[in-house]
Amino acid sequence: MMIQIQDSATYCYTAGKPFNAELPSAVFIHGAQNDHSVWSLQSRYFAYHGHNVLAVDLPGHGRSTGTALTSIEAMSAWLLDLFDGIGIDRASLIGHSMGSLIALETARTAPQRVAKIALLGNAYPMKVANALLAMARDDEAAAIDMVNSWSHLNSTQVTKNPGFNLQGNARRLMQRMSALNPALLFYNDFSACNNYQQGEAAATVIHQHAIPTLFVMARGDRMTPVKASATLRAALPDAMVAEIRQCGHSMMTEQPDAVLKALIGFL
Repeated sequence: MMIQIQDSATYCYTAGKPFNAELPSAVFIHGAQNDHSVWSLQSRYFAYHGHNVLAVDLPGHGRSTGTALTSIEAMSAWLLDLFDGIGIDRASLIGHSMGSLIALETARTAPQRVAKIALLGNAYPMKVANALLAMARDDEAAAIDMVNSWSHLNSTQVTKNPGFNLQGNARRLMQRMSALNPALLFYNDFSACNNYQQGEAAATVIHQHAIPTLFVMARGDRMTPVKASATLRAALPDAMVAEIRQCGHSMMTEQPDAVLKALIGFL
């Protein structure tokens, strides 16, 4: 689906299903230097099991045009404009990494529009090392290689499918994002994560409005370790928690079935 949002063309993957206002909606939000394709298995399942699905490409990412937004707050405002453009009153938000912060901020500013919230690979604060920020600014190719390596476990680099390499596919996706948008996209996304400071305020709103919340964490995640979400989990004592073994930060592709199982149990 293509739709004009904030004067730019926006792409949302719907698994070929038309929007049906009678169905609950699930919105999938990707992380830094990624696009909707990281949600391929999970989004398609829900599209064929009673949900409107929108796996979005954020501005300047994937098939969406326009300039990449520079703050989590701006990305959240854009997402709410997308809701209005499509005609969604309320949706469940499923966000990975940077996407989890966008989901948090949306719940903070518009809790009445969030049915449930699933936070995958979350950390708060989501601080990025100064050295990595500098690398993303000065040598994006090297930053892509480093982050890609840190986002996967060695044991899951190659799957049982011949010729399918998880790290290779993830690297090519991030390289493609750079080719489509050469304006320091990785540095932009990392900076937005690093600068976001509304997580605890968002948790307070989520708790006050009793918005069902799920944390999905990977035990082998070196980008957003399990302990990095401790502050938010403490502020949301009623939240569900799913921990995935033998998995790094790129959990939707490393352990797609385990992620899907967690989301099915929640949504």
